[in-house]
Amino acid sequence: MSIIERESYLKKVSPYIDKNLIKVFVGQRRVGKSCLMKMTGAYILRQHPAANIIYIDKEQYEFDTITDYHALIAYVEQRISDTKSNYLFVDEVQEIKEFEKALRHFQNKRTVDIYCTGSNAKILSGDLATLLSGRYITIRVHSLSYAEFLEFHNLQDEEDSLHNYLKWGGLPYLRNLVKNDEVIFNYLANILSTIVYKDVLYRYKIRNVEFFDRLIKYIAANTGNLITSKKISDYLKSQKIDISSKVVLSYLQYLQNAFLIYKAKRVDVNSKRVFEINDKYFFEDWGLRNALLGLGHFSLTGTLENVVFSHLKQLGYEVHVGVLKNLEIDFVAQKGGEKLYIQVAYIMTNEKVKEREFGNLNLINDNYPKYVVSLDPVQIGSYKGIKHLHLREFLNKENFNT
Repeated sequence: MSIIERESYLKKVSPYIDKNLIKVFVGQRRVGKSCLMKMTGAYILRQHPAANIIYIDKEQYEFDTITDYHALIAYVEQRISDTKSNYLFVDEVQEIKEFEKALRHFQNKRTVDIYCTGSNAKILSGDLATLLSGRYITIRVHSLSYAEFLEFHNLQDEEDSLHNYLKWGGLPYLRNLVKNDEVIFNYLANILSTIVYKDVLYRYKIRNVEFFDRLIKYIAANTGNLITSKKISDYLKSQKIDISSKVVLSYLQYLQNAFLIYKAKRVDVNSKRVFEINDKYFFEDWGLRNALLGLGHFSLTGTLENVVFSHLKQLGYEVHVGVLKNLEIDFVAQKGGEKLYIQVAYIMTNEKVKEREFGNLNLINDNYPKYVVSLDPVQIGSYKGIKHLHLREFLNKENFNT
């Protein structure tokens, strides 16, 4: 199977090739981290045809014996060449006990250039941060952007393509499946089960599977709504499941650690104060959310905010929900010195809806870019100085300051 290069990630990793830094690709399972490592390996071989590539995939049976850092060191040292440049790739490195000791060992010896992937945010804390502080860089891997989705599926930028992107999400493997809703949703449901079992239930030794099923479905049904742990706890109690708010918070963190969901905290637009309660949760891949709810419950309105949020994350923005007095700004996005404000609407059916979406942004007293994003078939252009973008145009933008 051919690998389609995701050029934006190659641009991120290429400056660090042959530098004494460990390159860590992190992200949810099945977003394409393994392919990005293979893509990097292929790029290295184009630059250095004689390079010695050592590849370990912890999801393959042949590497089952590499269970701890002793075994990892032994395996790699047997394969290091004295006459060639050596490159070590370890897929799903968190499956190897105390892997960070092996990585430090090889980095200190400078015998291999190291790349690895991980599907749990915890690999970037604890011993890894302590033992390798300042010695690694992380490359956050996301589902396919809209432009990548079009390339992977060989589609034109048109309304049907956008509709399928909103419905199916951006997991790369979908390109290999029959473009049939039932087939794709069945695949997505199985991927979701794998993520929940391997990266949450098994990792944190949780046995209450029914609770997790209810919890994730609640998050899916309330994507884009303000949520508190108490609100979830009260809902679950109404379903005869007695779980404290504290436990709910822990379980939500586990889902975030697996990169399945993100939390968007609220921030006061004027004072910049971050609120500690009432957050929004979004899925890394909204296709998984849609599959969880089922085809019969798919709706564009429930997906739009998630897709806009995900695009901003793909572009490297830190994203919050804005609070302006008693009004809500859907997204406040920041990256470096950039900032932008975004309202998301389905279709602005009348002047009242238009006034609400544009009016909230118009109350913000600064000169950063402000956008309303919707699926309106006819663009409004500018309204009181606020720009309107169709979702397709928004998803094709990488720079919002021009």
